[in-house]
Parts: sequence; C-alpha cells; structure tokens
Amino acid sequence: MNSTPTTPLRPFDVTAVFPQLAALARTATRLYPRPGSPSPQESSIGGPLLWPADEPWPHCDGPHVVDGINPALSPADVRLERRIRAASRGRSLTPQERETLERIRPPRAYPHKLAVVPYEGSIAMLPVAQLYARDVPDLQTPGGADLLQVLWCPFDHPIMPKTALFWRSAATVTDILATPPEPPAMQFDGYLPEPCLLHPEQVTEYPDHLEVSKELQEQLGNRGVWQAAGVELDSDSVSWLEEFYDSELAGAPGWKVGGWPRWGATDPTPRLCPTCDSDMDALLTIATFEGDEGSSWLPHEEPADEPSIGFNHTAVQIGSGYAQQLYVCPTAPEHPHTELMH
Repeated sequence: MNSTPTTPLRPFDVTAVFPQLAALARTATRLYPRPGSPSPQESSIGGPLLWPADEPWPHCDGPHVVDGINPALSPADVRLERRIRAASRGRSLTPQERETLERIRPPRAYPHKLAVVPYEGSIAMLPVAQLYARDVPDLQTPGGADLLQVLWCPFDHPIMPKTALFWRSAATVTDILATPPEPPAMQFDGYLPEPCLLHPEQVTEYPDHLEVSKELQEQLGNRGVWQAAGVELDSDSVSWLEEFYDSELAGAPGWKVGGWPRWGATDPTPRLCPTCDSDMDALLTIATFEGDEGSSWLPHEEPADEPSIGFNHTAVQIGSGYAQQLYVCPTAPEHPHTELMH
C-alpha cells in the first residue's frame, strides 16, 4: 500500500548553527505529484481543469519554431508512445508496437545543419497545474479566489514554455468544459505533463547562500563555525560547505508552491514586478526532478522501490533537467507574472 510522501527530518537544525537564518525562514508546500486519474474537482499536475464551458480556452499565437532533430508531435501520439513504452517494459516490442513507434518517430538522418523552421498557427495551451487553496497552505490567492490554474504553450519562448495563470472561485464554475482543445503539435514531449494527483506537505526553507548577507556567507563557508556546533563534515572547502548548505539545508527540490528558490543554472537575480517594481513572491516551481541521488530531501514513501536519482512522475522536462520558477506580484496579482529557469 502506498503511503503519503514525507520529507525526512533535516540532518540538523541549521538555525542552531546560524541563528541569523531564523528570521529568513519561509514555508513552502511540496506537491509530490504521483500518477493518478484526477478529476476537475481535485488539485493535480497535468489533470483536467475546472474550466467554465462558456470561457474561451487560452491559445498562444507564437512565434513557434521546430528544428530538424526533434519532431513536433501531437499530445495524442506522445501519450500513445508512453503507453507502449510502459506496457513493453521488460519484454520485446511486438511488430505492431514497433510499427506504431516508427510512425510516431520515423527514422531520420542527423542533419548536417540544424534547420529552424517556423511552425504556423495558433497553439492551444496545455494544463500544467490546478491548485485548490484548501490543499496547498502556501498558495496565497487574490480576494475571492480559491483556485489557481496554470497552463503553458508547449513551445520554447525562447528557452522554456510560456505560462498563463488563471485565478478563479471554484463555486462559480457550474458548467465545465468537457473536451478542451489540444495543440496539433508540441516542440518537446517533455512539455506534456502526465496526469498526477498531489500529496502536499508543508516544509520550512532558507535562502540560497548567494541570497544572504556577506557576513552570513562568510560564516556558512567557515568550517570552524560548523565544527563548533558539533556538525560532522566531509570536507573543509568553502565551495563544498556552501553547496552542502544549499542542497541539503536551504530550499527543497521538486514541485512546490512558495518558499525559497534553488539556484544552479543561474545565480540569483532580482525578481521585480514589471509593472510596479515590487519584489515578487515565489508562486510555483515546475521541476524536472524531485531531488538528486542521495539527497536528504528525497521523501519517505512506500513502496520504497523508486530509482535513486530524482523521480519524474510528471514526465516534464525543463531544459536539460532544470526547473521553471513562476513569480507573482504580492500587491497586485493581476500584474503580469515572471518566469525564470534554474
């Protein structure tokens, strides 16, 4: 029987070593997407939305491009390919399965020169997340709203999908759109989330070492401070100490709402509202993986037969395995949100 995923106890209380961090603590809600069949009345990743039948479905007018390497596949073909791969795990493909997979991805020669071709037409957006405030403690909703819906265009704009946010009151939706439109093609199959139910858990996080004061940065890189608190360490290099703090003690990996961002592909940058210049709040982290091999953040759950390197139940892939962060203006949620990749 499956159990609810839970974050293991932290290796130690980091605020006992660095008391200055206590004032910087934030809560985040880890979402723990797991395969399921969500309904429009449930929080989900990649599930059906509680979308009003009389409200136009969002589309993206581009620009959209495809290259000579990655075929632009339809969501239906990607789902079919995934079903065949899952059903044939541990056995050889049947002739019919092989024929279907070759139809979806015909054999092709590697081009001498990468050709970027415009993809014409409006693209129906895909559901990414539906979050009910009742399920997600760190979801700060605008007045009158209790539901957040996140959709995206499954093409890069320019390095990741372009997202659209919709806040609504669930009680006002009485007639639900039964069959939303789907895009005729997607740039990458990693932009089609698998339907997942959520198992939210609230945790406490601290900022990346690059987001704290210079004085605290120096302490985080000082082996003597750690040793004085009785912390056993595997290395005394400054970079190792900073990396250990960032990866094991600061922010949780994986899909989450709120909290502190984790950095890696880029250094921290100001997150300012493009309309009013206010400091923006972290809304949602869309992650490729839930954690690195051996990470203390990997959840306890049964059955304990998951691969040791990050779970990817959603099938989402951002870049080469990164995460996409969405930020919103705390003073005016109607202001445009911003997106970052890390």
